[in-house]
Amino acid sequence: MERGSESAAVRRHRIGGERRDGPAAAQQPEREVRALEALVDACGGSGRTRKRSAAGSGGASGAAGTGLSEARAALGLALYLLALRTLVQLSLQQLVLRGDTGHHREFNARQARDYLEHITSIGPRTTGSPENEILTVHYLLEQIKLIEVQSNSLHKISVDVQRPTGSFSIDFLGGFTSYYDNITNVVVKLEPRDGAQHAVLANCHFDSVANSPGASDDAVSCSVMLEVLHTLSTSSEALHHAIIFLFNGAEENVLQASHGFITQHPWANLIRAFINLEAAGVGGKELVFQTGPENPWLVQAYVSAAKHPFASVVAQEVFQSGIIPSDTDFRIYRDFGNIPGIDLAFIENGYIYHTKYDTADRILTDSIQRAGDNILGVLKYLATSDMLVSSSKYRHGNMVFFDVLGLFVIAYPSRVGSIINYMVVMAAVFYLGKKFLQPKHKMANYMKDFFCGLGITLISWFTSLVTVLIIAVFVSLIGQSLSWYNHFYVSVCLYGTAALAKIIFIHTLAKRFYYVNASDQYLGEVFFDISLFVHCGSLTAFTYRGFCSAFISAVWVAFPLLTKLCVHKDFKRHGARGNFIAFYLLGMFIPYLYALYLIWAVFEMFTPILGRSGSEIPPDVVLASILAGCTMILSSYFINFIYLAKSTKKTMLTLTLVCTVTFLLVCSGTFFPYSSNPASPKPKRVFLQHMTRTFHDLDGKVVKRDSGIWINGFDYTGMSHITPHIPEINDTIRAHCEEKAPLCGFPWYLPVHFLIRKNWYLPAPEVSPREPVNFRLISKEQTPWDSIKLTFEASGPSHMSLYVRTHKGSTLSQWSLGNGTPVASKGGDYFVFYSHGLQASAWQFWIEVQVLEEQPEGVVTLAIAAHYLSGEDKRSSQLDALKEKFPDWTFPSAWVCTYNLYVF
Repeated sequence: MERGSESAAVRRHRIGGERRDGPAAAQQPEREVRALEALVDACGGSGRTRKRSAAGSGGASGAAGTGLSEARAALGLALYLLALRTLVQLSLQQLVLRGDTGHHREFNARQARDYLEHITSIGPRTTGSPENEILTVHYLLEQIKLIEVQSNSLHKISVDVQRPTGSFSIDFLGGFTSYYDNITNVVVKLEPRDGAQHAVLANCHFDSVANSPGASDDAVSCSVMLEVLHTLSTSSEALHHAIIFLFNGAEENVLQASHGFITQHPWANLIRAFINLEAAGVGGKELVFQTGPENPWLVQAYVSAAKHPFASVVAQEVFQSGIIPSDTDFRIYRDFGNIPGIDLAFIENGYIYHTKYDTADRILTDSIQRAGDNILGVLKYLATSDMLVSSSKYRHGNMVFFDVLGLFVIAYPSRVGSIINYMVVMAAVFYLGKKFLQPKHKMANYMKDFFCGLGITLISWFTSLVTVLIIAVFVSLIGQSLSWYNHFYVSVCLYGTAALAKIIFIHTLAKRFYYVNASDQYLGEVFFDISLFVHCGSLTAFTYRGFCSAFISAVWVAFPLLTKLCVHKDFKRHGARGNFIAFYLLGMFIPYLYALYLIWAVFEMFTPILGRSGSEIPPDVVLASILAGCTMILSSYFINFIYLAKSTKKTMLTLTLVCTVTFLLVCSGTFFPYSSNPASPKPKRVFLQHMTRTFHDLDGKVVKRDSGIWINGFDYTGMSHITPHIPEINDTIRAHCEEKAPLCGFPWYLPVHFLIRKNWYLPAPEVSPREPVNFRLISKEQTPWDSIKLTFEASGPSHMSLYVRTHKGSTLSQWSLGNGTPVASKGGDYFVFYSHGLQASAWQFWIEVQVLEEQPEGVVTLAIAAHYLSGEDKRSSQLDALKEKFPDWTFPSAWVCTYNLYVF
């Protein structure tokens, strides 16, 4: 069609579009212009000069000619999101409601803090140490005795100190087997004076990881439980069922004490439900992040009884997906006890979790108060509930549950959620269906524009993700990874702005080269419909797959659709003016507020984890991907503003400038990842193990012996930031894998070798522990089924690791550990984690090797690593000297160990 034959309205739209976007769009990279032109051709367009009548575009010419002011639109949206973020922050800082506490029968946080300070003053409490097995146990028993003396005559308190021995296999960290001997549990049963046949369990652990006082993980939970026990025991309200308080002493040894209790203690048979108190951070709000399995009545109990609810089924599905390298006693009670429960954990400030900074003074009294109020309320509710008696009857389906800014919890069965979700889908389908059922000439244009717009949107998201990943990979390759670890908003300024700028850029190209003649109103409608369609598709997929977290997509369909229906007439009549924008943003208030609420939780949990996720996972790539995803979600219902605005040049220029400046600053090393700030430390974690290795051959002769300090950095940066401070730790001392030795010949405490492949080995004198490992073969016998049974005995410190590797032509068929079936770890070797309390006897076990083909090098290799985590054997002068050299922004956790390898 020649220019002269265009209608005046069409010409006005096209010229207006060129005036708005002409020079800026022409300057964009040529390859992306070609990509958009290719999409235009695929959609049936005719390149830059695609034309459409004003009527076909679906908008009045007068309204189409008036566009939003770019500066006002960008500033308005930024202020809107900032205001929502402020509301989220205020909600998170409000731990307890004022005026709620103080009654003499309520939970006393000050008394709980006193317990906490006494426990942490003992110091690190590793299993098998006197601090854990004697001092902490003595303190707990002393306090429980005082509580018993003050208790009301309505109640009866029984106390038992259990020291179980057992073994089990678990698929955590790639799979391994755990063996424990004579570890400690302190168990208290509070019941009616006449006894009870059913009980609810409250669980905490008083042990800690080596070199950490373990205030949040998990001394504060045990302190809360002591005070809850005190409050309930002095209450004049009678209980219907018993409450068992388990203070377990070996959770950090990969859930051993809870296994010993639930599989061996006589009171375990009474338990019908449990509450597990844990931590993945220090203070703040305790989050309900796991419930069930099934048993929706437990969620209802929490909803009814918790004073300060904070719960999310989203957290449950994320945690149970396995992408977070952590686990809790919840798994033991669920898998080995077949008992439903609730898992709670503090998640704030995970930067200092499992470090020397996890001290009592960092936990606010209000955090203790809210946790105590919640646990007290839920335990009291369960101990008087009729449902506890026959809880198995109520085991049907899962629950959708989520809190609203910590004010209250919404919960309903997942089957009801599916009905709601599909109703929302049907409403969206009906709305979109009306668009597709317009008169034929309108419908053809709309369908073409809709599906091309969908393609443009997907391209914008894909290129946005690719862009931030390219930046993240480059930053990682030049050694500037984790620049945002101590300055989180650096990641937003680097990756968030890049993602948003690319999305706006792609849509600006589309507006310039494809939607040349369409009215602003029409394009606003089309891209709103596209966003609605995408969220509707996500809602359908998530609901079909059975995800309870599909409710989020339902919120992102229902509220925008309702908003659109409310503002549609005004938008048609007056275009994108003040009233429309105000009502539009108001209607989006709930989905955007809740999205920011969830995004906070995601970054609160994942950012600290990325600082301890090993040397193999580039944290910048992970964070950039998460930020790109968040940007896509948050921008989805604002894409239409790109088409409603007169221009996007200044917005793109600003975003590009912020991204470029941040990128240059990051590349220059301006943002140091770690901090020793006493108020908010963000340390680099380093493990130092002074070890002596001894390798024996088939005849028992020593073929190799060396000693050194084995160094592991727990993040992607390795030792690059350490070398300038300690020059002897550099790439010339990188550790090399002993290919023929299990786990490369190194004393791994846990099987995380696949996460940490970069380590360093600094030569040092031999270590001489006062309690050396004794490992010997007791017997070797041929079985009637043509296998070899080898029986061993080992003795040594409280923590040892056993590694087994079969040779070519041999297989490990069974052993005396776990359930009798050997479980291989990731990589093929077998890993056994061993620990004992005080006064444990020698460890005896056997393995059975099926030999298919005789080998001159033997049939199996065993190695045993001994870890000295407490007492004088834990230290060496060389280790102490090296620790002193580390800068104050690091947390070097150090101990002595040995590694002995044998061939049979």
